[in-house]
Amino acid sequence: MDIGVLTVPLGDESIDDAVAYLADIGVDAVELGVGGWPGADHVDREALLGDDEAQAALRDLLDGHGLRISALATHNNPLHPDEERAAAADRELREAVELADQLGVDTVTCFSGLPGGAPGDSTPNWITAPWPTEHAEALEYQWERVAVPYWSDLAAHADDHGVDVAIEMHPNMLVYEPTGMVALREATNERIGANFDPSHLYWQGIDVPEAIRFLGEHDAIHHVHAKDTKVYEAESRVKGVLDTTDYTEEADRSWLFRSIGYGHGEAHWKDVVSTLRMVGYEGALSIEHEDSLTSGREGLEKAVDVLDRAVFETRPGDAYWAE
Repeated sequence: MDIGVLTVPLGDESIDDAVAYLADIGVDAVELGVGGWPGADHVDREALLGDDEAQAALRDLLDGHGLRISALATHNNPLHPDEERAAAADRELREAVELADQLGVDTVTCFSGLPGGAPGDSTPNWITAPWPTEHAEALEYQWERVAVPYWSDLAAHADDHGVDVAIEMHPNMLVYEPTGMVALREATNERIGANFDPSHLYWQGIDVPEAIRFLGEHDAIHHVHAKDTKVYEAESRVKGVLDTTDYTEEADRSWLFRSIGYGHGEAHWKDVVSTLRMVGYEGALSIEHEDSLTSGREGLEKAVDVLDRAVFETRPGDAYWAE
């Protein structure tokens, strides 16, 4: 497995400086933002599309530092009820798939998106319960009339380009947990799978190794984010985990995104790595830094330190003791 980094926290640096720093701290792979919420600080998607010279220059830069691209990232909402916003997100995603193909990158990371609850709505609607019954009806509309038709077409586009689309299961998106991820995969094709980010699963009460096993049974893990979460019971015991408190009001939140090792210990992350290997995943663990209690560089360095002791650098040997 490779230790990777989503380079967004280094967006105020040039790509040359960012990759030199990441190689120096022991990173093997980079996930590059090319649109949507990750932005495009290091890669101009539109400028790079079809430009063989610019693509070669990017490859040469990364090769010179011993780095590979694990994925291109464009997290946005292609199912948004505002047609202009949905169209812009769709174009970003389709172009990211095309650019990945041209660069020889096999994965694009993204969100499932979230529609409105009915035709004519202007705001996305995250349904979390089937009652009152209009919520169940809204959920059926979102899946059957919006998500499945859109993602079936997008999946065909991805297949045409030989690129996997790795959806991050994220609350406030239609796909936010593993059974929904598998349902979308089964309704489309095998190009659709998970960008397995455990940070969004922890606070939902989902057992992360069990989720890995479940998705692994469906061969549905295309990419992995290494990101931790800590649930703070002093708050969650009172107001639960559906917490709308601002992320910068850390002391008042039920949970926070944390650097690797600050939400769950090293033994847990070794279990995560081992379970990923059990289900056949040997790709990157792409660190996504969103810990508001530390700086980007310190958070990345501490995460690399933990993962460096957790990841396997070699393939399994022969089980001679079982012969």
